[in-house]
Amino acid sequence: MMNTYGNPILERLPLHLKRYIVEQHYERYTPVDQAVWRYVMRQNYSYLKDVAYYPYIPGLRAAGLSIEHIPDLQAMNDCLQKIGWGAATVDGFIPPVAFMEFQAHHVLVVAADIRQLAHIEYTPAPDIIHESSGHAPIIAEPDYARYLSYFGEIGSKAMFSYRDFEQYEAIRKLSILKESHDVPADELREAEARLNRIQADMGEPSEMALLSRLHWWTVEYGLIGSLNDPKIYGAGLLSSIGESASCMKPDIPKLPYSLETLNYPYDITKPQPQLFVTPTFEHLLDVLEQFAGTMAFRVGGAASLEKAIECQNVCTAVYSSGLQVSGVFTESGRGDYLQTTGATALAVDHRELEGHGKTEHAHGFGSPVGCLVGHSNPLEDFSVMELDTIGIRQGANVSLVFDTGITVSGEVAGITRTHGKIILITFRDCTVADTHTGDVYFKPEWGNYDMAVGDRIVSVFCGAADKDAYEQAALVSKEYTPAGEHPDHTKQLHRLYAAVRQVRESDRNHETLLPIWSHLKRNHDGGWLCALELLEVLKHRAYAPHVAHEIEVWLLQKAESNPALRKLISDGLTLIEHPGIDLVV
Repeated sequence: MMNTYGNPILERLPLHLKRYIVEQHYERYTPVDQAVWRYVMRQNYSYLKDVAYYPYIPGLRAAGLSIEHIPDLQAMNDCLQKIGWGAATVDGFIPPVAFMEFQAHHVLVVAADIRQLAHIEYTPAPDIIHESSGHAPIIAEPDYARYLSYFGEIGSKAMFSYRDFEQYEAIRKLSILKESHDVPADELREAEARLNRIQADMGEPSEMALLSRLHWWTVEYGLIGSLNDPKIYGAGLLSSIGESASCMKPDIPKLPYSLETLNYPYDITKPQPQLFVTPTFEHLLDVLEQFAGTMAFRVGGAASLEKAIECQNVCTAVYSSGLQVSGVFTESGRGDYLQTTGATALAVDHRELEGHGKTEHAHGFGSPVGCLVGHSNPLEDFSVMELDTIGIRQGANVSLVFDTGITVSGEVAGITRTHGKIILITFRDCTVADTHTGDVYFKPEWGNYDMAVGDRIVSVFCGAADKDAYEQAALVSKEYTPAGEHPDHTKQLHRLYAAVRQVRESDRNHETLLPIWSHLKRNHDGGWLCALELLEVLKHRAYAPHVAHEIEVWLLQKAESNPALRKLISDGLTLIEHPGIDLVV
């Protein structure tokens, strides 16, 4: 059973979202993982206290986060539920549509894993540093929380193409490989090449692709305030000790955020070439609403059905009567005749109609769209008397001719109404044909025919109307992040990190740091972060200054010989000299 941490917001999640949630397994975090979290958080706080949008700093505490320890989901939920939110752990990347729907339900998804020490500055894979320290603290700002939730509502309805899911799978696989240990170089190159091939053949961007651009330039990499003096609120910047500093340099263009931002694609593997500044969080809502007005769930019609066909996954078309048809839409349908293939379900108000699930419509569903010839009043609005006038009554044989040329002929077996509108008419011995082309859409030997009623398609959106009843487990990736086993040499290093932490937190047994240092320098050439933590304790407690000096020289030599470590070690030494940290929760 899924752990809901006593948070009713998680308890109310629909079943199809709960399938993405995994246990955090806090015990799997190593002492090195804890040190990575602490280093990143200390560096971020040191810099962000001056450049982050103000609510970020008190928001860390409000979200149940500590600089000293990787957050426990229980503590996060204890705090977040006070402001109407929750947090749940997932396995790395999840599909954008699921990510958005979690947001709509006021749930932050937190990747359970944490970046490797080798990727301490930035990782393209989601990790607990990015998700918790980046997203969670700003949730306490009411206007931003409204934006995030509304973005989730809009995003969960966005249409995507089958190419989008191929790209998602390729990105997910590549991110897993990059954060795994000892991956063969040729396997990594092939994963990168596959992603490049897919991205080179994406075609016109889907609604989800365009919406993801707005999400990237706001939720992930957004700035707020004036163009001359913006503050950081984007989670990607708040959780990246590299980009949070470099992005504020004057050579990175700062552009006003508007709907034109849709024209700027992004690359998750590279530093951002420009950033966008919103004057207020309310402005974000205004731009999002502008885009929502162009989406299939608002527009409907034949063009929106074309997007559903392009998706090649389960979508929902909504008739003007309120009937929702969920299935995989096919080219055999047109704007005047809706057609699905495979398991299809009918619903109203996102609740599946009894007797109209995937079992009853296992081989697809088709129905005309339009008005009857000679009647301007939509059939869905006909009264019992009006139906009787044209011969539609229980047991009667009738032939209905639509203004599109579709003819439905058969014996009326039943009429279904809801909210005062006719949504279905069921026929026995029914034939459905196009009088213009001669195409036959339904034959009597196929069984009863359920004709959807509605003069137009008013909305089309991604996914099933009643996802839980439809049992929509689609789009759950088959790629999983492996739980690796550490070799003995690495476990030995973990014990050194743990011993340093124990001395720092207990403020006792400082003499044990000296043999730790001797062992580290002899056996662990890559232990620069452990050396920094050793130096911090020795200097702050003025213990063994000659050893502290030796460690500092060793670190400076490391920085000089390895350019990739130069800034990391320099920033760590600076923070030891000028800690300024008072945020331990």
